[in-house]
Amino acid sequence: MRLFALPLLGLLYLCVASAQSSEPREVQINTPYLATPPEVVTGMLELAGVSARDVVYDLGCGDGRIVIAAARTYGARGVGIDLNPARIDEARANARSAAVSGLVHLEVNDLFDADIRGATVVALYLLPEVNVRLRPRLLRELRPGTRIVSHNFGMGDWKPDKETVIAGEHIYLWTVPQR
Repeated sequence: MRLFALPLLGLLYLCVASAQSSEPREVQINTPYLATPPEVVTGMLELAGVSARDVVYDLGCGDGRIVIAAARTYGARGVGIDLNPARIDEARANARSAAVSGLVHLEVNDLFDADIRGATVVALYLLPEVNVRLRPRLLRELRPGTRIVSHNFGMGDWKPDKETVIAGEHIYLWTVPQR
């Protein structure tokens, strides 16, 4: 029992000291990379009603499969944003292989810092707490009518306009309302 007392007291001190700090602190939330199954990618794009007129943003794009599918299937333009440079390199190689590099832009960036105002569709496969934290920004920066589609996770108390289940996976759709 004595072995655990010092580390626990140190951890408690750090928590109390952090809570007493007057400086606001941004909490970094890491989202693990999990690839969206192909049938769910198709379902997300269908639920969002993607067409050639759209610009699909995938926040946390991983290997780029959603924006690549939007470009390949619908002729939509796509923007994939991911914090991991290795994932963006992989996504760029995948876009070249799919012959959609001209329609897809892939960038290393934090999804909370990236310029998302050009989106007509936003795709998400993020943890629920990230979706909730992102929601005010989506509502503030996206134009009314922009569709937001999420794989498996909701947006807190913001009820989706539509919901479907494909291969046991939930897909949610919201539309940015008029201001």
